[in-house]
Amino acid sequence: MKKLVAYITSGYPEKSFSIDLALALGESGVDSLELGVAFSDPVADGPLIEKANHKALELGFKFKHLLEITQAVAPKVDTLWMGYFNSFYQQNMQKLLPLAKELQLKGMIIPDLPHEEALRYKELFHSNEIANISFVAPTDGDARIKTVVSEAQKFIYMVAYTGITGSGKAEDLQPFLANIKQYTNTPVYVGFGVNEKTARDKVKGADGVIVGSAFIDILLQDALNYNQKISKCVELAKVIKDKINY
Repeated sequence: MKKLVAYITSGYPEKSFSIDLALALGESGVDSLELGVAFSDPVADGPLIEKANHKALELGFKFKHLLEITQAVAPKVDTLWMGYFNSFYQQNMQKLLPLAKELQLKGMIIPDLPHEEALRYKELFHSNEIANISFVAPTDGDARIKTVVSEAQKFIYMVAYTGITGSGKAEDLQPFLANIKQYTNTPVYVGFGVNEKTARDKVKGADGVIVGSAFIDILLQDALNYNQKISKCVELAKVIKDKINY
């Protein structure tokens, strides 16, 4: 069974909605949930996620809200935090990771923390049983891929192309996937540009997909009420889960 990871922006449009949506997605077949940490300059994210980040901040999102959402969700849904390193660094990593373990967080996705810099926190992540998700991209050479994936935990985030999330650019990922898999048995999930139209092709040769912008697009539709947004996200999750496991 191939896996589906869903990204949502924490606290957008409000904390209680994020909790309700997260739990509904968990019940609809989402295998892991990324709780996005709103950041003023989300350089790896496309315009939809960037817009949701800015809206969440405008509405008063604070890091404590992420903790409260996690406390409600993580015991019931496999939960990760996705955010930029400064958001976590400001909380003091030595204190934050033990707290994250207490909240039952399973991993963190930090796109702007290079592998080499992440090594200084390796033991901290390990001792708190939290995975620091590894990234690989088509621009990486063989030596770097081997180094990055050799100790990868939980899953490897394979960037589907060089760019930002949400554009849906198509390309042949098979050679790249095969290259990664020769160095690791850790599952490889494809992210960037995955939606209901592209998921079936993107997942070929991979173990799962990571979907963000397609969910955020629904959350940004002001004409929908909260229940409608949750229903549409749940339906989208079910469609994508079916398509990657056809």
